[in-house]
Amino acid sequence: MKVIVDTCVWSSVLRRDKIANREIEKKLIALILNNDALIIGPIRQEILSGYSDKKKFNELLNKLEAFPNLEIIDDDYIIAAEFSNDCRKKGIQGSHIDFLICAVAYRYKLPIFTTDKDFVNYSKYLDIKLL
Repeated sequence: MKVIVDTCVWSSVLRRDKIANREIEKKLIALILNNDALIIGPIRQEILSGYSDKKKFNELLNKLEAFPNLEIIDDDYIIAAEFSNDCRKKGIQGSHIDFLICAVAYRYKLPIFTTDKDFVNYSKYLDIKLL
């Protein structure tokens, strides 16, 4: 099953010297081996941000090149804004990228693989699925 993998999952496996959660690592590896791990451009940007060491940046960039970006279309940004507004009305705040991830997952009818608890709150009010 194809899955959009969130920044926190990629980072916990690819950016750390020591893997924090072996179960998360195993799930991501299984998705990768089955060619089911998907990424969008803003997630790629978040993963790569914060590297002042150019060598480490390039190593991570090379690893991520195996995963093409899932297409984002103009309507995704509109849906993301609507999702943000809907959640805000319910007292739930989130980042623009989080709601864009939700919008893309919604359009493609894909689950989101994340450890970010904010997505649990979003899923109470948005038609998204979490892995």
